[in-house]
Amino acid sequence: MFYYVYILGSQKDNNLYIGYTTDLRKRFKQHNSGESLATKPFRPYKLIFYEAFLNRIDAKHREEYLKSGWGIRTIRKMLNKYLKRGEDAKKRI
Repeated sequence: MFYYVYILGSQKDNNLYIGYTTDLRKRFKQHNSGESLATKPFRPYKLIFYEAFLNRIDAKHREEYLKSGWGIRTIRKMLNKYLKRGEDAKKRI
């Protein structure tokens, strides 16, 4: 079984959401159908990045890191070209 850490981009307000799951397709559908209260107001979402891990603890640590200040910097470096396109549309993270 894999554990996925993912980043979603809101197509409504251009913010990012970071999470982790064992079923990426199902979780993505839940976000876009409004089943997740944290993300419901900002639908629809686009999957912009994910990583797969063999261990749940490793995935959880990666999620926590990406949500931290250093993690946000890492995201900006990893997704530089994608995020740069969004700057014109006032994209922020």
